[in-house]
Amino acid sequence: MKNEAQIVPTVEKAPAVAEVILLPPASPRPRRRRWPFNALLKRLIPLCCGLLLLLGVWQIAALNSSGFPTPLSTGQAALTLFAHPFYNGGPNDQGIGWNIIASLTRVAVGFGLAALAGIPAGFLIGRFRFLADMFNPLIALLRPVSPLAWLPIGLLLFQRAEPASSWTIFICSIWPMIINTAEGVQRIPQDYLNVARILKLSEWTIMRKILFPAVLPAVLTGVRLSIGIAWLVIVAAEMLTGGLGIGFWIWNEWNNLNVENILIAIFIIGVVGLLLEQGLMLLARRFSWEK
Repeated sequence: MKNEAQIVPTVEKAPAVAEVILLPPASPRPRRRRWPFNALLKRLIPLCCGLLLLLGVWQIAALNSSGFPTPLSTGQAALTLFAHPFYNGGPNDQGIGWNIIASLTRVAVGFGLAALAGIPAGFLIGRFRFLADMFNPLIALLRPVSPLAWLPIGLLLFQRAEPASSWTIFICSIWPMIINTAEGVQRIPQDYLNVARILKLSEWTIMRKILFPAVLPAVLTGVRLSIGIAWLVIVAAEMLTGGLGIGFWIWNEWNNLNVENILIAIFIIGVVGLLLEQGLMLLARRFSWEK
């Protein structure tokens, strides 16, 4: 009898499963807050180069012409001028501070009246086709007229120089506000107005709830353009009408042959105009939809 081989069953071992230990994600290293020195430097270098170029051209012009002041002499005159900006020596002898305040007051009156009249007029012109067809030719006709051409009309109407200056500012700064507001109203999507018709909203509610929020960025753009025009116009108007103001002060300094003070006044006009425009630009960005 043959010995049968004893069969022993073999058991396959299951492969070992490696244990995976999930570690918590490493916390990112706190970024160091970098001082914006590079960004500041990128802005200051072009600014300094521009100022140096201006001073260089100024110095060359002063050396090649008789009577034209140098930057150094103008700076010394500025120190003397701003030492007492609010002195009062009489009707035609007052400090530069009082003249700037007088000019800004006239600009505020004329510009404020232009805003009160121009912005509602722009809404109506943009909203109603009949009014647009009626007033657009008149605006196109009157808008290119020079500001100084309106001054004699103001003198004839008001018989005084003070209201005539504000009138000139009013008539010249009203057009950008009308045009920008009307274009903003016309660019509103028609779906908004269709929804308003379905809801049977009143015209006042449409103006207040739909048109004004949608047109506000365009209105502020027109206001920003108008303030620049108003500040330009007041200097020329005051030169002709006289009295207290930065324009008359420049003309008075020319009669006294104080060219340094004229250059200082030009710098002041530029700075004040820049501040007014930048302030309105910040306001426009605040209410703009583009973030």
